[in-house]
Amino acid sequence: MTKKIINGKRPNKTSGMKHVALFVPNIEKACFFYVDLLGMTIEWQPDNENVFLCSGNDNVALHKKKDGDFEPSSQRLDHIGFIINKPEEVDEWYNFFCENDVTIKAPPRTHRDGARSFYCLDPAGTLVQLIYHPPIS
Repeated sequence: MTKKIINGKRPNKTSGMKHVALFVPNIEKACFFYVDLLGMTIEWQPDNENVFLCSGNDNVALHKKKDGDFEPSSQRLDHIGFIINKPEEVDEWYNFFCENDVTIKAPPRTHRDGARSFYCLDPAGTLVQLIYHPPIS
C-alpha cells in the first residue's frame, strides 16, 4: 500500500542537495583533500574543530571527531559526489589524484546513461565520486 500525502499539497521543490556535513578525525588532512586538492574555499572556520567549505554552489561542513570516537562506517552514507563539467575532465581528476597519492577505489568508467566517474577516499575514509553527469554537468 502506498502512503498518501496528508493535509494538502507539497511545498515548492527544493533547490537540490547542496550541503553535506561530515565527521573527520583530522581537520588538517581533510582540508588538504577538500581545499588544496579539490579547490574548495574555506567559508568559515569558527574554531579548530569545525570548518565550512564552499565551491560556489555548495557547502561541505567538516566536524572533528576524536580519533578514538571515529568510525568511518558511522557516516552512514554510501558516498558523496562532486560534479565535473566535461567527461574528459574526469580522467584529468583521476590522474591528478593518483599523482597526489589519493586512494582510488574504482577507476574512471562510462556508465550506460552517458555519465563518467571514478571513486576515491578522502582522508577520513568517506567514499567520494567525481562524476560527469549529463543532466546536471
